[in-house]
Amino acid sequence: MIMKKFSRISAIAMVFLMILAGLQTQGLSAGTWAADPGEATDDASTSASARAADIGVDVGLMTPGTLNMITDVPGVKVGHTTRIEGDHIRTGVTAILPHGGNLFREKVPGAIYCFNSFGKMAGSLQVEELGNIESPIVLTNTLDVGTGVEATVAWMLQQPGNENVRSVNALVGETNDGYLNDIRGQHVTREDVFAAIEGAATGRVSEGNVGAGTGTTSLGWKAGIGTASRITDPIGGETYTVGVLVQANFGRILHINGVPFTREYQEERIGQEEDGSAMIVIATDAPLSERNLERMAKRSFVGMGRTTNFMSNGSGDFAIAFSTAYTIPYVTGREPVEIPALIGNNDMNTFFQAVEEATQEAIYNSMFMAEDMVGNNGNEAKAIPLDKVVEIMGEYNMLNLNDRLKWRP
Repeated sequence: MIMKKFSRISAIAMVFLMILAGLQTQGLSAGTWAADPGEATDDASTSASARAADIGVDVGLMTPGTLNMITDVPGVKVGHTTRIEGDHIRTGVTAILPHGGNLFREKVPGAIYCFNSFGKMAGSLQVEELGNIESPIVLTNTLDVGTGVEATVAWMLQQPGNENVRSVNALVGETNDGYLNDIRGQHVTREDVFAAIEGAATGRVSEGNVGAGTGTTSLGWKAGIGTASRITDPIGGETYTVGVLVQANFGRILHINGVPFTREYQEERIGQEEDGSAMIVIATDAPLSERNLERMAKRSFVGMGRTTNFMSNGSGDFAIAFSTAYTIPYVTGREPVEIPALIGNNDMNTFFQAVEEATQEAIYNSMFMAEDMVGNNGNEAKAIPLDKVVEIMGEYNMLNLNDRLKWRP
């Protein structure tokens, strides 16, 4: 009992030391619009934020990539546009680019899996039919999907080499941020979409109240954008990276690594129903077929399911998966497309495990990196209290599992 109390106190102290040291700063990425400082003073608190791994919440057994983000997959870029204006606009755009070249002329293999279709996923049918992605993947709010499509198409048509293009399949997904955002105002603009795409960069990704996650909530708390990655087991002497980015806006009951956090923490949270949505974007540098990309996308919902108690009727849940291992050129002739040797079905288990773990951790990161927000109609969403996360996880002896429990196959 004494050791248990000491462990809990030590864990809480660790969080406060990180806060005091200022290690968890939440900035806006390139391509971000922000309100004047005076406008946002009452809307976003200075509450502490930290990634799951930084407070000892170790998800799964596999090794994360260098940054533990989707951009650990070489060449993948992410950009945000964040709209926090007045007392009613809390929305934005997040763009994911599989590579920095001309995506229309160098398409990537891709697949989409719909877990529950109470949502909007523009462009999904062509990806399902042809098995490739030819535009940036754009995420925004429900009522601005149309703007996202129009702007993404316009941006693609402007790219050098696309002067004679007459058809572009823009891929745009959404979640509904109408609790905090004046969603009926349709405040996202073409310029916002352009800024997110053009500001996309490799390296560290901003999480929490940014981009398409600016006004979202999840599992009873303020959430937003979260990301994570995993390194696969060797296949033919090679390891690969699986990266996940999540726009989290679903659920009411939170589980953290099996710990029933909502049941243990009884204080009032936001007054929303369970309905909502999640957009999951999966990248890998492994040479996978479109079919196995779809199988991997399907498994991401196992990771999502580990964070809550049930998946609701009104949740629109889509997973988009792509590979950067090869491209499919846009050609007008009959030249054959060269595809590298693909990883077979019998080697897919490590990818399934990787995407399940990365999705679960990305959802936690979307919440742990978020901050308090007051929005439209005075609605408020609180950030999850990380001191309580550490305390309750400590009581269940579920902190720092990777240091304490060595995996033996």
